[in-house]
Amino acid sequence: MPDATDIQVVRSEKLSAFRAVVCGCSVRLGGVSRPPLGMNLSFNVGDVRDNVIENRKRFFGTLGLKSAGVAFTRQCHSATVKTVVLPGEYDACDGLITSTSNLPLAISVADCLPVLLFDPDRHVIAAVHAGWRGSASHIIKQAVKKLQAEFHSASASLIAFLGPAAGACCYEVGQEVADRFDADVLAIRFGRIFLDLKKENARQLLDLGVDEKNIETSQFCTICTPSLFHSYRRDGKQSGRMMGVICLIDEEN
Repeated sequence: MPDATDIQVVRSEKLSAFRAVVCGCSVRLGGVSRPPLGMNLSFNVGDVRDNVIENRKRFFGTLGLKSAGVAFTRQCHSATVKTVVLPGEYDACDGLITSTSNLPLAISVADCLPVLLFDPDRHVIAAVHAGWRGSASHIIKQAVKKLQAEFHSASASLIAFLGPAAGACCYEVGQEVADRFDADVLAIRFGRIFLDLKKENARQLLDLGVDEKNIETSQFCTICTPSLFHSYRRDGKQSGRMMGVICLIDEEN
């Protein structure tokens, strides 16, 4: 695993192989906000607005993108995915899809799982916010079905990146949450239940026909890597927010 002090953006090796797409997940390093917020990208955690604006410029700039003209989700832990063609904030959804070039899709995370999808055949992308509620409601299935219905995507062609998120090592849940999932994504240690969000969503992708070799999963756990990631589970109201972003690139420009 790379030295945390060397990382400014967590990138996908599989998606980075395609010139037509750029993507990455932010970390808590490199921002201008006062500690512990650092590289906080949310306006909703009590941070200074100008600091968040500067942080967003820095993060998107690292990806070669502009912070203006982005499509954002106003997340509600739903299984709702919307297809978009314009920048702006989209209410009551936890996933976005577009085939529009130069329109970054962004989701906000601080333990929940960012899932970034790319169909190189149909030139379409998706960004999905999958917490335990969204995962239990199969938001990934909604995204893939929407790609199939609206863009005629073939599941086997999709490339998926499951970014940094709360890991099975740390993500403790109660029985009422555990009851929403199969036993193979749960672990019981010392009488406590732990959920593997990454394994759950990877399995959902496999069940939908996504090729295993096309699924890349980050090994980073946001909870137990405090030097690198914000974590709401770990820090509560002191936690900032990160972003997962994916954008189609107009290769003619």
